[in-house]
Amino acid sequence: MNDTLPPCPECASIYSYQVDALLTCPECGHEWRAGDPEGAEDGVRDSVGNTLHDGDTVTVIKDLKIKGSSSVVKVGTKVRNIRLVDGDHDIDCKIPGIGQMGLKSQFVKKVSD
Repeated sequence: MNDTLPPCPECASIYSYQVDALLTCPECGHEWRAGDPEGAEDGVRDSVGNTLHDGDTVTVIKDLKIKGSSSVVKVGTKVRNIRLVDGDHDIDCKIPGIGQMGLKSQFVKKVSD
C-alpha cells in the first residue's frame, strides 16, 4: 500500500486508500478528509463534503423509501430550513407533501440560495 497515507482514525488500519478527496478504510468503512486531523470532525457534511448548518436548504440526491409507508421522497426534492441533531439521522426537517422526518446527511446535497 501507499506509505504516505495516514492510518484509519477509527480502527488504526494501515490499509487506507484515497477516493477523490476522501480517504477510505477497507476494514471498517470509515471515510475522512485527507487534510483533517485524525478523528476530528468539524460538523455535519452533505454527500459532496459541504458543511451543513441549521436553517440550510438541501436537495435529496436519491429516491428514499419511507419506512411503514408506500410513499417515496423523490430525488431532487428541496427541503428548506433543516435542523441538525445528534443520532443516527443527523437532519430533522419537514418535507413538503410528506411531513416531519429525519434524514441522513449522506443522502442530501446543500443548495446555495
